[in-house]
Amino acid sequence: MSEQKTSLPVKEHLLKLKPAFHGGLIRKVSQEYSIPEDEILDASASLNPYGTPFDHAYTRLNLQDLLNKGLEKMEQYPDNRYIDFREAAARFVGLGITADNIIPGNGSTEIIRLVAECTVSTGDTVLIPQPTFSEYEVQCKVLGANIKYVRQEDIFDLDSDLLDEARLIFVCNPNNPTGKLLTREQISTLAEKCAKHKTILFVDEAFIELADPSQSVADMVEGNEYLFIQRSLTKSFAIPGIRMGFGIASTSFANILNNARLSWNLGCIADTVATALMNMEGGADSRYLVESRDLIEAERNFLMEKLSRRGFKPIESSINYIFVDISELSLNSTELAGRMAAHGVLIRDCSSFQEIGDKFIRIAIRTREENEKITGTIKQVIYEWGREQAEIQLAENIEKAANCGRMGSNLECDYYSCHFEGQDCTFCFCPFYPCEDERTGGQWIDSSSGGKVWSCLYCSMIHKPEVVEKILAILVEEGRTEESLKKAWELVMESYL
Repeated sequence: MSEQKTSLPVKEHLLKLKPAFHGGLIRKVSQEYSIPEDEILDASASLNPYGTPFDHAYTRLNLQDLLNKGLEKMEQYPDNRYIDFREAAARFVGLGITADNIIPGNGSTEIIRLVAECTVSTGDTVLIPQPTFSEYEVQCKVLGANIKYVRQEDIFDLDSDLLDEARLIFVCNPNNPTGKLLTREQISTLAEKCAKHKTILFVDEAFIELADPSQSVADMVEGNEYLFIQRSLTKSFAIPGIRMGFGIASTSFANILNNARLSWNLGCIADTVATALMNMEGGADSRYLVESRDLIEAERNFLMEKLSRRGFKPIESSINYIFVDISELSLNSTELAGRMAAHGVLIRDCSSFQEIGDKFIRIAIRTREENEKITGTIKQVIYEWGREQAEIQLAENIEKAANCGRMGSNLECDYYSCHFEGQDCTFCFCPFYPCEDERTGGQWIDSSSGGKVWSCLYCSMIHKPEVVEKILAILVEEGRTEESLKKAWELVMESYL
């Protein structure tokens, strides 16, 4: 979206803002590629892969019953004190937290805005480690804040003058998109340092229930008025369509925020559903969340192994998504995400994160079947893209070969050498694929999505210099046609088989 122009008396810095779009992504992809919305696998949204609590009978929670209960209050204004919600949130967190420490919120974004509105004025400095959740920047820019970025690895060594200058610093724990979880001790040390400089430390624990709740610092708020904690229920319970979350602060800070927040910011449905979810026995260590963490750990290990391939460097994560470095892949993150979307699988293109470039993606951990679909689609996309490039290169090589002879080894290829040292790479992708002739060393293998696929892994014939030279002579003379390929197979390949 380009920068807007208007004669209205609005703050000039607002004209540069861009709205969040994620909720419309599935519809956009569905329309663009004619894929039914319910057939699109969204691995760009980092939600609990265990499903909602309503999917598990042992929780004894029935969504329709809760909706009906909530709708009974539809003709009333909500009780803006949200007593039941706040008491349930305090029990959910534990750690000595009381209802007086809780600030109800309509999802994490509203809470970020609330804290910014109450603490930041035009021109105030806000510190944001990068890369991290983009809403910190957006919500603070609405207030006219001066954003200063610091590196994630530098947050424990911030200059005293910089902390004196800053009103607010955001720390996402576990971090989005990298998945790194800082320890209680690390956050506690930073919180003490921020308090000395009267800088508010906003710790976003939106994903902590899906990582390790024991690393929360929520119990430290009463002893540190400069510490604020955010929790998001939508991610842990996989219901982002019902906006609900809460903040945790000292009694005095929470009182200020509760007085300042939008009145009736939780509707009757969100209030009723959230309260019921947080009242599940065990709180953050309920059976549902414990089993969620177990599933995430198992599937994260599976996906980490599957993603560890040439061009992909998955980074160790503590949570339900994996940050992947694709800097050694010829495709950039935007093109890879687009090609995946064309196959009905959404991954997060991380180029929208601050100063991160187009060499990182984020993949949400899903169920085993869905994770196999994700990795299978990645393989398919890489193959299709590689074949396209090979076709283009082959046409160029045939033209060049008419004057210069065969091309030889391509030492610049991401995959060189994929078969043997000194191979001839004129035919990066075999023009005979799939030959389905096991005499070549090729074979049928089981596909992760079921069935069999033809694999050329153990065939190196098309890279033998003498084979390339003979096949190329035929293609240069007759062009690349079905007839010329058939002739090349019969005269050249068969003689080696």
